[in-house]
This record gives sequence, C-alpha cells and structure tokens, in this order.
Amino acid sequence: MKIAQIAPLSESVPPRLYGGTERVVSYLTEELVRQGHKVTLFASGDSRTAAKLVRCSDIALRLNPVVKDHLPYHIVMMDEVRQRADDFDVLHFHTDLLHFPFVRDLAGRTITTTHGRLDLPDLRPFFVAFQDVPLVSISREQRRALPRHLNWVGNVYHGLPRDLLPFNGNPSAGYLAYLGRISPEKRPDRAIEIAARVGLPLKMAAKVDRADQDYWDNAIAPMIRSHPNVEFVGEINELQKAEFLGNARALLFPIDWPEPFGLVTIEAMACGTPVIAFRAGAVPEVIDDGLTGFVVRNVDEAVKAIFRLDTLDRRKVRAIFEHRFTVERMAKDYLRVYSGLPDVRTDAARLRREHGEQIELHAVA
Repeated sequence: MKIAQIAPLSESVPPRLYGGTERVVSYLTEELVRQGHKVTLFASGDSRTAAKLVRCSDIALRLNPVVKDHLPYHIVMMDEVRQRADDFDVLHFHTDLLHFPFVRDLAGRTITTTHGRLDLPDLRPFFVAFQDVPLVSISREQRRALPRHLNWVGNVYHGLPRDLLPFNGNPSAGYLAYLGRISPEKRPDRAIEIAARVGLPLKMAAKVDRADQDYWDNAIAPMIRSHPNVEFVGEINELQKAEFLGNARALLFPIDWPEPFGLVTIEAMACGTPVIAFRAGAVPEVIDDGLTGFVVRNVDEAVKAIFRLDTLDRRKVRAIFEHRFTVERMAKDYLRVYSGLPDVRTDAARLRREHGEQIELHAVA
C-alpha cells in the first residue's frame, strides 16, 4: 500500500525531546515501512525515517528562532500534499484542523487522527461543517464531546515498539516519577503534594512551554524550592526515559483535564512501572485498575495507592503492555481502517467493492 503520513512541523519526527504526536507518527511510519508498505512522510527536514521524507521546513519550527508564525509553513505543506495526492492509496493526517478544506474531494481515501482534546466549544461547529471527513479517535472518551453522527471510522490506541523501553523488574531507586509538561491541566502541584505526604523522593522530567512560563515561575518553581525531596531534571530524550521510568516505583499522572490518551502511561508500563493516574479523560481505558496501576479520584486516594504498590506485579504490567500497546497492534489497527475506506486504492479493496457490487446485482436480479 502507498501511504502518506502527514505530521505537524512544530517538532521533528521523532521529536528530539517532548512531542507525543510526532513520536506516535514516527513509530507508526517505521512499522509500516518494516511491514513492506511504501510510506512517504511529510515532516520537518530534521526528521529521521526509513520512509521517503518530503522536507516541509528546514528544521522543526519550535527549534527555529527565526520562525514566529507556524501557520504559513503548514499551509505550504498542505499544498505540497495536495499536489502529490494522486501518488498515494491513503493519506493519513496528524495535523489537527488545517488540512480539512484541502482534502474534501479526497476524503474517501484519507483519515485524520484526532490527537488533541475535542471538548473545546469552538470545535463542535468545525467538525459538524466537515462531517464527511473520516476521523480516528485515540480513545473512546475523546469522542464524547462531539456529535455522534460524525464520520468516525475507527478508534486506535497508541502503541510503542516492543523493544523501545526495556522491562525493569527490580528498580534501583525508590522515587516517584513525573514526566511530561509543566502546565495547569497536568497538575504537577498534585505530584509534589503526593510525594511530600508519603515521604518519597519525586523526580520531575518536564518541559516548560512559553505559554506556561508564568505558571512555572509563580506556582511550581516555588513549590519545588520548598520541598527538598523534589528534583526537577527538565526535558529528557528517548534514551533517558528507560532509566528514568524503569527505576521509578511508580509514575504519577495527576491530570485535571480530559486527556485524549496519555502516551507517557504506556511508556511507564513498557518498563514494568505502574501508574497512579487520576480518573479523567482516557485514563480508565488505558490503565487497568489494580493491574497496571491505580485509578484515583483525588490526592487522598493517590496517597493510599502509593502504599499498595507492592501488591502489583511489574511483570504483569509489562505483559499487559505487550498485549495492548505495541506498535505492531497499532499498525494492524490502522491498516484495517485504511482498507475499509470507501475510496482506498488497493487490490483487496477493489475486489471487496466489486464482490459487493456483484452480490447487490444478483440480489436485484
């Protein structure tokens, strides 16, 4: 199958540091190539891939100090995709909303993975206006805020390469981990409070965006300074995650927003590290309560869950990851979605449509 993967340009594919969407695009692209598909990746020029790379910016836009506005670069990329559209059987978009007007007459052989939150009120009229465009959610919960009659063609949970993060059955350190982004909805303040109440060290590996600089300066940085058990290590890369997550007693995921998926939770599970996560968004779909971690409603319940960590089997955490959240499973699910699109251009799809038409003709006769 000839597949186009269209990624955001803000980060490279894979990203150097933080960047969940671009990381998932990378895992999927490389697995599809490994399986023998002809994949073209539209992404920033500093991306690394075994697929054919179409460079749509010199480097990731977030890392380019000259770039002030990302929008023009993405529109130019959409025009490039549009010009090459006939080269592909399927076009898979990961670019939020920008591409919808460009692909309306191609919609039958496109899918759009909705990586972000969908509960914002401005999104409802947008998706209603483009309800013919095929959509794939990354959790069932993610869909709830939008009308049911949209063109949902699948739900595909994220997956990681099986050997990306090794299992660690005997963590060498007794700390709790926080990994992700410093922002109000991610609630790093809760993580600090939980660690303080149970008397355990907390290591925080996190990115501070410009939009969250005031929150960091006025809320989180002072909390860290006042808690000697908390260590802030900043952003970490893929190679550092194995040690950071694998040596933790648990990952704290104290979110306060409708998280569409939560990639960091399955990264922890790959290491065998259980997750203590607040019940919000997709958390109950991803975390098997009592097996891969604990789903809690508040800080008090999170504190109690810390003292129950010894009841969890890290080998079972890893086994559930291998069963539910590998890249092989993710690629298989997406290929099933691709094949079911009405205008997908593959031999199998053509035979299926022709067979269906014959059945209908026989029925009429």
